[in-house]
Amino acid sequence: MSKKESIAEFYTRHGQEYPKAGQFNIYRREEFACDSTALPPNRRDFYKISMITKGTGIISYADKAINIDKPTITFLNPLIPYSWEPTSQDQAGYFCLFTEDFINQNLKSESLSQSPLFKVGGNHIFFPSEESILLLKGIFESMFRELNSGYTNKYDLLRSYVQIIMHEAMKIQPPETFYQHGNASERISTLFLELLERQYPIDAPSQTLKLNTANEFALQLNVHTNTLNRALKESTGKTTTEWIAERMIKEAKALLQFSNWDIAEIAYSLGFEHSSNFIIFFKKQTDSTPLQFRKEIGISIV
Repeated sequence: MSKKESIAEFYTRHGQEYPKAGQFNIYRREEFACDSTALPPNRRDFYKISMITKGTGIISYADKAINIDKPTITFLNPLIPYSWEPTSQDQAGYFCLFTEDFINQNLKSESLSQSPLFKVGGNHIFFPSEESILLLKGIFESMFRELNSGYTNKYDLLRSYVQIIMHEAMKIQPPETFYQHGNASERISTLFLELLERQYPIDAPSQTLKLNTANEFALQLNVHTNTLNRALKESTGKTTTEWIAERMIKEAKALLQFSNWDIAEIAYSLGFEHSSNFIIFFKKQTDSTPLQFRKEIGISIV
């Protein structure tokens, strides 16, 4: 899986200067070369809400692709690989970019955590009505004013505007004109395997896996755990738990071989609260302990 495109690389791709200060920025599409800049399939390390009011193109994400030929609002996050191919000039609309630093608990509340901005495996493209378009245009214009104001709490207000946009999108029925690939089991399996792989590699001891169980993956994919298990078994012959354990062992072996982290650090990064639990898990999967594995491959960590 290719490395995430950084927000700085996104600006460079569009021929724009990266504004290093600020956790939130907003732009008009017609002023950002959106009509001439294609985005290759990749994940980005930032969140993006985009409203296309004029112009056409093709947006692809996960296993879906859709032709954009009317006003559209899209919600994209760091977990979703997506691409954009403009098919017309004279593009117009708005988009805002923000990082994890911008997100607080209110923005990711219990209700909004199920919204298209934070979900994987859900719908992220919506066709607003004329009434919604007018409302959303006003919100985006308000964002411009607040971002350029000297108001001390402007980021709190901007988060409120983002919440309004998210709620408005949740009222809209998602499009039914996706190009589907494969049957339902294959689609669910593809999404699960992409989500599983996006957690790796682990680059630092402080980085921990966010999803560790079949239930957690199913919740993120917005399906029942039994549905996920059934889809994986049908498509791959393995259960969700088997896939999780297999990928975790692969990463554990890589960290044991190529890092100088101690066993406790590796255990923590893989989501084990106690290193003893990691040792038991590793031995069950490989018939050797982590230390024995290191000795077998000739690595000694002082």
